[in-house]
Amino acid sequence: MNNDTANTAPSSETAPFTVRWSRPEGERTEDLLILLHGYGANEDDLFGLVPHLPERFTVAAVRAPMTLQPGGYAWFPLSQDPVTGEIGSDAASVRTAIEDLHAWVGSVREGFRTVSLLGFSQGMALATSLLRLDPTAYAATVALSGFVVDPTREESGLAGLFDGDDEVARVRPKVFWGRGQDDPIISEARVEASHAWLNAHVDLMKIVYAGLPHAINQQELGHVKEYLEHMVR
Repeated sequence: MNNDTANTAPSSETAPFTVRWSRPEGERTEDLLILLHGYGANEDDLFGLVPHLPERFTVAAVRAPMTLQPGGYAWFPLSQDPVTGEIGSDAASVRTAIEDLHAWVGSVREGFRTVSLLGFSQGMALATSLLRLDPTAYAATVALSGFVVDPTREESGLAGLFDGDDEVARVRPKVFWGRGQDDPIISEARVEASHAWLNAHVDLMKIVYAGLPHAINQQELGHVKEYLEHMVR
């Protein structure tokens, strides 16, 4: 499979993103799968999953816009409460990341029959947020080892962004949620809040993998492939 790396051009409507495509322009299939990496990684991190995904997808692995260190990027900054150890984030940065990525997806989706999402860790927060902005836009969403943004927590500055959650609950978009039982990164409070939101709003398939830390294993990859093959028609 041929690979090419492209940068979207800055404009008034879309933020500049670096995107690694699994197929060059002109050879892309009709089903698009967008990969959203985790905190501190880059577009190459999840691109290694491509051989394990259904071959009929054109894959676009997107690099987050915030540089942490050479080769490491984030969708929004994270902070840790010194007392509770809970991970928090800045509302304005979260909103910007979600809105910019939403605009980028809108700029590239034309020409594809379906668009699906796969997000890992912080990328899961972005994937599920995109779904909340337009629940009919995605054939399937794969959410791995991450969390759903909760606007009632420290992200209270997101008021109004997710006003369409009632519509999400009506549509019940299809979501696969996989996580490791031994994941030390995502707190139990985040897991419980994410579980509550997903149960209330989406058509959920949830699998917890015994012994798996903050990672993806072959068993989970097999389940993801089967899920995408079954759900994206």
